[in-house]
Amino acid sequence: MLVALLASPAAAQETVALDQLSVEGEGGGSDRAVPNSLNLRIRDRTASRIGLTPLETPASLDIVSGETARLRGQDTIAEAVTQDATGITTIAAPGNGNGAFTSRGFAGPNSIQQLYDGTRFYVGANTVTFPFDTWNVERIEVLRGPSSVLYGDGAIGGVINVVPKKPVFVPINAARAVVGTDGVARLALDSGGALGQAEFGDTFAYRLNVSGNRADGWIRPEGDFRNLAVSAALLFQPSPDLTFTLSHDLGYQEPARYWGTPLVEGRIPDLIRFNNYNVRDAKITWADNWTQFKTEWSPSADITVRNTAYRLTSRRHWLDVEQYSYNRGTGLVDRGDYLEIYHSQEQVGDRLNATFRGNLFGFANQFVAGFDVNHIDFRHTNNFYFDAPTTSVPLTGYDPGFFPQNGRARPAYATQTSQASVFAEDRVILSEKLSFLTGVRLDVPTLHREDLQTGSRFEKTYRALGYRFGLVYNPTPDSALYAQYSFATDPVNSLITLSQSLAGFQLATGTQVEVGAKGLALDGALEWTVAGYRIVKDNLISAVPGQPTLSTQVGQQSSHGFELALGWHFAPGWRLDGNLALLHAQYDKFDQSVNGATISYAGNQPIDVPERVANLWLTWDVARDWTARVGLQNVGQVYSDFGNTARRPAYNLVNLVLDHQVTAESRLSLRVYNLFDKVYAISGNAVNGAGTNWLLGRPRSVEVAYTVTW
Repeated sequence: MLVALLASPAAAQETVALDQLSVEGEGGGSDRAVPNSLNLRIRDRTASRIGLTPLETPASLDIVSGETARLRGQDTIAEAVTQDATGITTIAAPGNGNGAFTSRGFAGPNSIQQLYDGTRFYVGANTVTFPFDTWNVERIEVLRGPSSVLYGDGAIGGVINVVPKKPVFVPINAARAVVGTDGVARLALDSGGALGQAEFGDTFAYRLNVSGNRADGWIRPEGDFRNLAVSAALLFQPSPDLTFTLSHDLGYQEPARYWGTPLVEGRIPDLIRFNNYNVRDAKITWADNWTQFKTEWSPSADITVRNTAYRLTSRRHWLDVEQYSYNRGTGLVDRGDYLEIYHSQEQVGDRLNATFRGNLFGFANQFVAGFDVNHIDFRHTNNFYFDAPTTSVPLTGYDPGFFPQNGRARPAYATQTSQASVFAEDRVILSEKLSFLTGVRLDVPTLHREDLQTGSRFEKTYRALGYRFGLVYNPTPDSALYAQYSFATDPVNSLITLSQSLAGFQLATGTQVEVGAKGLALDGALEWTVAGYRIVKDNLISAVPGQPTLSTQVGQQSSHGFELALGWHFAPGWRLDGNLALLHAQYDKFDQSVNGATISYAGNQPIDVPERVANLWLTWDVARDWTARVGLQNVGQVYSDFGNTARRPAYNLVNLVLDHQVTAESRLSLRVYNLFDKVYAISGNAVNGAGTNWLLGRPRSVEVAYTVTW
């Protein structure tokens, strides 16, 4: 059953205050994100392991409070990231786990890295399925631009780090119930506090979050979904300088079995907008389990040691017909790609780092160094051998049919990946206003792959280097100017599932130059950030001109852009939050083989990348105990093909939230999504340069939520 939590303004303030009682980090500010704020004074753990605030960091960073997402009615990570962070869009689809994004001209889980509580997910077969629910989120940190210096390959576009709620020593309890159109139902519970406080003092604390969601869905048939998210953590603090935290997170999803709607003469007719052309017995299930044991020790005021040991398991299953196209000759919808796929993935690892504070040549200095080791086992079961015939159904009044029993999956291949890395960062404070940051990371992953049908094997070792140099000048304590240069790497496909045909290629490389400024003004009522950058990515796999059957790594892709974000409390009871990203992205050198000929796509806009993204949220305290929120989102046009002929148009969305503080401990919320019922595409497919189907976003829908704290 569906679960969602939305705390009241009073409850939000209480939640933040209680969260601040958990373990603090080092640095110059708090480490708890504040709702409705850019959080420029909040310590982050994504843009630097030293524990700096955005005002001390030479990079573009968004820190989105989990409470901000819940107040705005954003129940998924994708909604929170794309509506609150700067320049991020979703290209969610069932094939990528509904967890793929674009940033700064680059797209997909192999270029936009995703973390949970600071630990990286290794992407298998281009799919990430966890986390998905915002109920258990303390904050989301989005670092834009190359980030391999921190987390290794696969982060040229940026990093999204979801930080869960932490144990607290002061009691906190909250619950929420939601009902809505299309059979939406959500329930959620949050509980935390000390354990055995009378006997042990502030030694043990816990946090438990449970969130369940279900709906009949707006697509028929097979459009219903349900999911469950459970997050539990136990903290043991035997002394002020030593803390142990054991946590386990579970995510189970049965998403809508919907792969898109076919275009008819280049558009989506109202007649078929809510139709699903998948088979009647389609299945999609994703189950993720994440266990962590964290240790933090501060033997002195100048030394902090952190260790994280973890184990992640993912089990995924798809049984679908996944491609649909309208046949002008017959007037029918042709269906293809009858696929059954299983993923079985286990990731076990440990990360240790130590932070030292002291002096270097007479200058104040902070230095962190550490290592990260892990092992990933991945098993892929599929029916790629199956040559299913194309089936056709009418646009309306069709029988979806069933998946053919002779096309079921069988074991295909298995991989083992062992990775070891070392990393270091340093910050030298050259003067009261000027600091210099450097960082470096070296990853050495070794991939072993075995074909379970033929028994053939291969092994490949890569070396991924990332580094960064940055200067930060703080003309005042509330402002910063910065510049940075960074170098990063991306795999040519998901690293842990590379095929032998791709294993011979090296990692793609990218460089970025970025300058920016950020600050607060008007006694903190105005917060702002601005940045300009250029990124160049080399070593794309490109066809050899005149020899279309051969490929080489000579391709290049680039982007340059401008980003702006602000938060402004411009009058009593009024607040404006907004961001804008403008960029120009293109393939500089990129050839592909099409029907036996080599085609150049130089100068074209990369697939799925919009060149304009904007968000605006207006908050108004209408009257005592009443608050209204209006959200506007604009996403520019994108293309589904290299040739830029399969266009997906730009779109604008409007969302509304109206809150009524019923009592000091409870709130009633009305949410309206997609107010003007815009038909828009989140992602899409193209064949032979023509768009064939769009995966549509949800239509206008309404939810009512009731939240209580005690």
